[in-house]
Amino acid sequence: MPIPITIPFAAAAVLLAAALYTDVRSMLIPNRLTLSFFAAAIVYRLIDGGWNGLLQGALGAAAGFVPLLLLYAAKGIGAGDVKLFGALGAWIGVPAVLYALMYAILYAGAIGLIFILLQRPMAKRMIAAGLSFLLQGGKIRRGQWAAWAEGGRSFPFMLAAVPGAITAFLN
Repeated sequence: MPIPITIPFAAAAVLLAAALYTDVRSMLIPNRLTLSFFAAAIVYRLIDGGWNGLLQGALGAAAGFVPLLLLYAAKGIGAGDVKLFGALGAWIGVPAVLYALMYAILYAGAIGLIFILLQRPMAKRMIAAGLSFLLQGGKIRRGQWAAWAEGGRSFPFMLAAVPGAITAFLN
């Protein structure tokens, strides 16, 4: 099924391309990018669909923002990624942003697995942390749960978000 050629999906493509460029270059997604696309989405939604369109844009933004806010709180992603998915959701709506998010997380897991396989010491730390968790009866002290990733590598989340969005758009 072809990607719908609409203003929201065209705006989403431009947003994702710009975010990919900045994230790969500097591991940052600028606020001016995410906030300007969010504001433009809200204005577009209001003009195109009135108050109902505005509500749909706000719900889409929340659907993209809230789940990633939890990942951000767990130090799994950066704040720019959270704001990006909020802006993306404002443009493409709840179902599309949730599918994009689901696929992005799956792609990120695959990338992370590749890193683990390529970086053996990280795998050893992760296994040790898992065993420690099991031996402590599932209880972990605050901050201990992510200790396995210390010294590990990170990657721009947009390397997973863009293929995730493309996969979602094609389904």
